[in-house]
Amino acid sequence: MQIKVLCPYSFGANTYLIHSGSCAYVVDPAVSVAAITSAAAELDVCIKGILLTHGHFDHTISLDTLRKALDIPAFIHEEDAVMLTDGRKNAYYDFYGKECKYSPAENIFSDNDMITVGDEKIRIIHTPGHSGGSVCMLADEFMITGDTLFAESIGRCDLWSGSQALMKSSLERLRTFSPNLTIYPGHGMPSSLGNALDNSLYYL
Repeated sequence: MQIKVLCPYSFGANTYLIHSGSCAYVVDPAVSVAAITSAAAELDVCIKGILLTHGHFDHTISLDTLRKALDIPAFIHEEDAVMLTDGRKNAYYDFYGKECKYSPAENIFSDNDMITVGDEKIRIIHTPGHSGGSVCMLADEFMITGDTLFAESIGRCDLWSGSQALMKSSLERLRTFSPNLTIYPGHGMPSSLGNALDNSLYYL
């Protein structure tokens, strides 16, 4: 499994393209459709769908336009599914005083579900805290952590369905995985899982 980081043009959120063989998925489409399709063309891969680490607006900016352009489905955790269709729960209203809504996700995933990417698989790890349906996505050598865990901090827990108590439990669960995994967070630079978790202690 390989991962390509796409330039964060929008709200500073990272968009990733994970791929194996000729198959690829977009994770958190916050950049333009042109940027995503250009990266896919360079890698000579076919995008099969969109995986969302959670439902906040800054990670879904190009969600509907990408779905329409490529005719592909979106996947989100069952507890965050409502955030796509509710412009207050997805935090857009908190920042801009108006609502921004998206079409419902075509697919719902749950904890420990497996997403097939070419000949390999991504495992969904439910890590509530930043939102009720926040997830991390585990491959053999890396983990996409969304807004659960950053290189030097953790995601805020004061938006809809956020919980500091659940965040603490989720971070404890992440400690059961290899500290040598490279994490790719929703914002900022990659890190090792162990170092990021050690840094997270200052925020609990």
